[in-house]
Amino acid sequence: MTLPWKPLTIAFLLAGSAAATARSDIDGLDRGMAGPRAQVLVLGSVHLSGLPEDFDAKTLQPLLDRLAAFQPEVITIEAISGEDCDLLARFPDVYDPTNVGPYCASTDAARAATGLDVPAAIAAVQRTLRTWPAQPTPAQRRQLAATFLAANDRASALTQWWQLPAAERRAGDGLDASLVALLQKMETRRNEDYQIAARLAARLGHARVAAADDHTGDNIAIDDEKAFEVAIRAAWDAGRARAKAMREREEALKRAGDMLALYRYINRPDVLRLAIESDFGAALKDASPQHYGQRYVAGWETRNLRMVSNVRAAFRDRPGARVLAIVGSSHKPWFDTLLGQMQGVDVVDAQKALGP
Repeated sequence: MTLPWKPLTIAFLLAGSAAATARSDIDGLDRGMAGPRAQVLVLGSVHLSGLPEDFDAKTLQPLLDRLAAFQPEVITIEAISGEDCDLLARFPDVYDPTNVGPYCASTDAARAATGLDVPAAIAAVQRTLRTWPAQPTPAQRRQLAATFLAANDRASALTQWWQLPAAERRAGDGLDASLVALLQKMETRRNEDYQIAARLAARLGHARVAAADDHTGDNIAIDDEKAFEVAIRAAWDAGRARAKAMREREEALKRAGDMLALYRYINRPDVLRLAIESDFGAALKDASPQHYGQRYVAGWETRNLRMVSNVRAAFRDRPGARVLAIVGSSHKPWFDTLLGQMQGVDVVDAQKALGP
């Protein structure tokens, strides 16, 4: 299908070229395809962690109602999987632990409670979900929540926790007092993986959410990090004026607490285009001899390619699935473009899904 972001991506790929060269193409390969088509809604999100501490998660309810009406069967989030966190931890010389730390939580408490390291916990989750009943018992939910925590999949653990009756949200079946305290703390954390994805997944009766982030591809090698930072910040400064009114409108909606209006605004194609032009488009104009801007965008695009592959993997065994991909709004143009090129996949108009 044709999407507004395709010309942008092609422009990036052909930047500096006098003309496009002939290439093979997969457009239309799925014409006449047998079976249902997947419907993917990419929700560009703000990072709730940046909102004031007195942010009331109840203001998200109108947004959750709209997303529930889409009836997603698969929900993906911008989080690194337990498997990838384990990989990053095993190669500290390749992946700087100071950069990985904010994205990968410790599983020490969950390992002590369950006896499972991350690989064993991931395997246990997979075995459990293969025979997961339609009506699991509270004991089964507690056990799976504990196993998710050991697998470094906190949003899925919270998805199970929130499906327990209030009286059953207690220690037992793998959850000890420390893990219960952790889950209780997570319940109020300002995080879209929890307050949007996990709440929606629990509301819809899902067993889990799927982590789709990836930071292996944007691990670019920079000899002079200070010079790189100066160059990229200069590019951002150059693009800031054009985006000023847009950013002010976004901040005003945040202050007003109208989260549905905020999400409608940041998912508008014109707003998204302005946001990425003032960031990545500006970076591509960086004239440093080290080509820092191009390297920055290359890392960004590699990250998006790997993230989208994780989203695709989340529904590869479910042709015709309805999928909600929740991701930082700057990723949405790449997600829409790349997912729109997948066979048997239709990208849903976020503006229509969120209403007028």
